[in-house]
Amino acid sequence: MKETLSTISQRTGFSITTISRVLSGKSRQYRISESTRKKILEEAGRCNYSPNIIAQNLRTNKTNTIGILMPSIANPFFAEMTSVIISEANIKHYTSIIIDSQESETNQRKSLLTLISRQVDGIIVAPCGSDPTLFEEISRQNLPVILIDRFFEGTGLPYVTTNNYLGGVEGTNLLIKNGHRKIVCLQGATTSTPNKKRVTGYIDAMKAAGLEDHIRIVGNDFSIQNGYLETKILLGSDPRPSAIFTLSNTIGMGAIKAIREAGLKIPDDISVVSFDNNVYMDYLTPPITRVGQPVEEMAKLAIRLLFESIGSEKRISTQLELSPELISRESVRTETI
Repeated sequence: MKETLSTISQRTGFSITTISRVLSGKSRQYRISESTRKKILEEAGRCNYSPNIIAQNLRTNKTNTIGILMPSIANPFFAEMTSVIISEANIKHYTSIIIDSQESETNQRKSLLTLISRQVDGIIVAPCGSDPTLFEEISRQNLPVILIDRFFEGTGLPYVTTNNYLGGVEGTNLLIKNGHRKIVCLQGATTSTPNKKRVTGYIDAMKAAGLEDHIRIVGNDFSIQNGYLETKILLGSDPRPSAIFTLSNTIGMGAIKAIREAGLKIPDDISVVSFDNNVYMDYLTPPITRVGQPVEEMAKLAIRLLFESIGSEKRISTQLELSPELISRESVRTETI
C-alpha cells in the first residue's frame, strides 16, 4: 500500500493538515507541540514516507542552520570531528544541530527526517549501514549532503575520508617488521567502508608476508565493549596472539582494559597497535602506537565542501581521501623469531 498523508493520519490520529504542517517544517509557525511533531516524524520514518518529505524541502530561503549526524558522539574520534565542524560553522554564523544515530540505521533515517523538517541548509554525516538510497534521494532534491569518514562506494555522493586501506597495511606491517606472526585484527562495524578497507589492508599485508595461515579477524562493533569482550576471549585462546591490531580508539580502550585485568603487560606480554589518534593515548602506560587520521583536516574540508554546495546550484561530487600517519610509541615489542 502506498503511504499517503491519509494513511499516516489514520495510524497516528492526527489530522492531515497537522501532519502536512509538521512534514513541511512548519510546526513552530502553527504552534504544534514537540510531542506531536516527534510522533508524526517517527511514523513517517517508519513507513518510509521520506521521499515526500524531501520533496517538500525545496525552498529559496536559507535558515543558516546545518545538521551534523554522527554514529556515536561518545566516541572521542567523532566527538573531536563534531567539535571542529561546529567551530567552523560558527565562523560562518551558522547554527549546528547535532544528532547521534547510535550506530542505528533506523535512528539514522529518523534523524535525517528530523533535520529535513527543521529545514537545515545542508548535512554532514558519518553514515551507518550500507544503503545510500536515502542520502542519494536527499542530494537529488538539492539539499547538500557531505559524507565524512564513512562513505558509500559506487555512488556520486561527496565525501572526505582517510586512506583506510593504507592505514591497515601500515599498522599490520609495523607489527610484522617487529617479528610478530600471530597478529589478530580486532575490527569494528562490518558494514562500515573504513572498517572494510582497514581489514583488507590487514589481510593483504599478512598475505604479502606469507602469513596467510595466521590471519584472524574478530569483532563487529566500534565500541569499548567489543574490544573488551573479544580481547578477553583472545587472551584465553591457545595459542594466544602476540599482537592485536584494534581498528578504532574505542576498541583499543576495551582491549587494553581486558589485557590489564588478565594481569598482562603491554608490550612485554602482548603488543597493541590501534587505529585513530587522540592525545589521551600518549598519557596511557605505555603510550599506544597508532594509525592516526587527520581529523581536523577532514572536518574542515567537509564543511568547506558543504558551504560550497549551499552556495552553488550544482551538486558537488568531490571525493577526497587523505593520508594516515603512523605514530610509533611504546606499545609494540620486538619478537625474536
